[in-house]
Amino acid sequence: MFALITGKLAAKSANEVVVDVGGLGYQVFIPLSTFYELPEKGDSVTFHIHTHVKEDAIQLFGFQTPEEKAIFQHMIQVSGIGPKLAINVLSGISAPELVRAVSGGDLARLVSVPGIGKKTAERVILELKDKFAKLAREQSPEPARAVPTDDMAMQDALSALVNLGYKEHLAKKALDTSSALPRSMAAPPPGTVRPRPWKPSRTFLPSRCRAKWVSATWG
Repeated sequence: MFALITGKLAAKSANEVVVDVGGLGYQVFIPLSTFYELPEKGDSVTFHIHTHVKEDAIQLFGFQTPEEKAIFQHMIQVSGIGPKLAINVLSGISAPELVRAVSGGDLARLVSVPGIGKKTAERVILELKDKFAKLAREQSPEPARAVPTDDMAMQDALSALVNLGYKEHLAKKALDTSSALPRSMAAPPPGTVRPRPWKPSRTFLPSRCRAKWVSATWG
């Protein structure tokens, strides 16, 4: 049983290729999705292989990815779907879209694929819906990491202050006060020159306050 073939691409067409492995050419049937990814003749290629044994022949079906091969192998387990039809299906719909259609029970989408009638589409959904739903979960991208929120940042700051020896209620009060400050009172960016604080001038003081101001300023 062949599982993987690596060699030089000797010939290619829309539905099959010939792979030269040490001077021996292997005929490999492929879907269009694999054909579109093929390099130029003479370049090295690798195919994930499903070996189909018949009474009068051994046929090799090749795929670019192990996931596509697994989908093909699930398809040929459905009654009425052989390797050639399964290859045609994967030529008419991408593997991820096929998984979504089957797992979601999208009968209309499956019927639109050449070679798939309504009864065949119903059997595919009936027999593969659960398996493809599992594949869909496995193939879905990892969820994005959560961006820290303001509440999380406040909790981190509170924990840091407590670890430095501050009482928790005092640290929390200080953080609540700082978070309530308007942006204009926040620390300026590095390199920003702070304006000098304004001091009252004697000239602008009312006459009745000048004596007190002089006394407080000059003693």
